[in-house]
Amino acid sequence: MTHVAVIDIGKTNAKLALVDLATLKELAIVKRPNMVLPGPPWPHFDVDGIWDFLLGAMAQFHQSHGINAISTTTHGACAALIGHDGNLAAPILDYEHEGPDAIVADYNAIRPPFDETGAPRLPMGLNLGAQLHWQFAEDPELRGRTAAVVTYPQYWGYRLTGACACDVSSLGCHTDLWNPVAGSFSELVHSLDIAKLISTPCKCSDRLGSLLPDIVKRTGLDPATPVYCGIHDSNASLLPHVLRQTAPFSVVSTGTWVIVMSVGGRQTQLDPMRDTLINVNALGDPVPSARFMGGREYDTILQGQAAEYTQDDMINVARTGTMLLPSIISESGPFQSRRARWHGTEPSAGSLERTVAAGFYLALMTAECLGLTGHTGLIIIEGPFAGNPSFCTMLATATNCTVEVSGGTTGTSEGAALIALPAGSQPPPAVKRRIYQPQGGALVDYVIAWRDAI
Repeated sequence: MTHVAVIDIGKTNAKLALVDLATLKELAIVKRPNMVLPGPPWPHFDVDGIWDFLLGAMAQFHQSHGINAISTTTHGACAALIGHDGNLAAPILDYEHEGPDAIVADYNAIRPPFDETGAPRLPMGLNLGAQLHWQFAEDPELRGRTAAVVTYPQYWGYRLTGACACDVSSLGCHTDLWNPVAGSFSELVHSLDIAKLISTPCKCSDRLGSLLPDIVKRTGLDPATPVYCGIHDSNASLLPHVLRQTAPFSVVSTGTWVIVMSVGGRQTQLDPMRDTLINVNALGDPVPSARFMGGREYDTILQGQAAEYTQDDMINVARTGTMLLPSIISESGPFQSRRARWHGTEPSAGSLERTVAAGFYLALMTAECLGLTGHTGLIIIEGPFAGNPSFCTMLATATNCTVEVSGGTTGTSEGAALIALPAGSQPPPAVKRRIYQPQGGALVDYVIAWRDAI
């Protein structure tokens, strides 16, 4: 029996999950908020706080269950600059900081075109290249202090093993640094003068190494415990389906971001102005994708006051025509620069009407993203929205497709654990999942009305 400890650093929470590789069941999971510290020199992630939390949880998991391997998955748009002394050369920038926007014209002059990278031009630090460009401009001595640039999953691997690397799925996550078709760095690494600094691109399943002595001392783990390279979180959600599912299909990874990834769909021209992009999956293959900040929007709409509701309640809300139009967060997604508004009377906070309408809104936004990526076939929901009936029901109706939902606590730990699977092995079969089918009547009328309103 192999137990894989999955370090899962999302934008909202940092988690450690223990996954049984034979069944892909989560044996244990703990989490803490992913805090952003204000600076100086810029807003940055509390990596030392996360590190202490992770090591403490690993020690507990190993004592109670045993840990045989470690894998890492994190959000994208993030890198660590390792100094010559082995520590960070600068704090790890929060990608929501607006600093890079201050020199946007200078960056736009050197960034490669969408046709080369499949990365749309995004605000703040959502293009990793823009982050690095701004950091080097803000701190002219930073480049000289930097010995290596690693993508974020590999930062945690570096702290565990001392080995530097990047992984292809993180480089392929709208960084501007990667050419997904050629499978190599873009010209931007030369424009930023980091060709000698950025670490070697590796497969997500490559083994970084074994544990450093101080990690062994703090956790009680075997020094030979393998640590795998790691993977971008949305692509971790995608990997189990790439290994099991026959194309065409799409995976919707939900969390702070809703990421739509379509495999084997119809040919379509991606529109960078609508937040479409090309992701790179764990096997190194390009995947048409689209996204919006759905989890953040959900929290903004409901403010923690979600109400219980029934199937009849969903139909009644659809009949009243109460709907939310895009966008709550207008800096990203398929309807950028639009201001959200309610069509009909805005439901009160904590009401079932507001809760259901929020699920409908997020589903219709997701359906729009699926259309932009050329989706056909089955839709698989990973992450928190898998437990939202109004979202799943409306998504099946709006796309006229079958929707299948994941039963896991997180949408990423299963895929991140799978990168520890021995070469040539097959993943265990998926557990039976709940199915949603397209509905008719008032729900179809609601879809038509929402689309007409936008």
